[in-house]
Amino acid sequence: MPTVKPILRIFDHAKAIEFYIDWLGFTLDWEHRPADAPAYLQISRGDITLHLSEHHGDCSPGARVFIDDFLYLEAFHTQLLDRPYKFNRPGLDIPFYDPTALEMTVIDPFSNRLTFVERG
Repeated sequence: MPTVKPILRIFDHAKAIEFYIDWLGFTLDWEHRPADAPAYLQISRGDITLHLSEHHGDCSPGARVFIDDFLYLEAFHTQLLDRPYKFNRPGLDIPFYDPTALEMTVIDPFSNRLTFVERG
């Protein structure tokens, strides 16, 4: 099967690292960041891989990534609330499309949304 790696637009490298690495717990796999040029990064957390780009033409801000079958969402939610990140305090919801599921959406500093879903 092919692997899908969404590209999300970012505007500030330091804010992206604070949100994705320091708060959400992704790992920085690699980055291409030449002097005086926009950054392009790959980050991952388990089976989730995202590309983050400061390049103007790569994508538009405000995208949404739906991350299905995420395990231990309640524990992850608790970890996030325990970390010192004042810009995002997500809640947990039961989505309309599956009353046995649990859903959490976080919004990055660039208006991109990550929706994590655990199926019951």
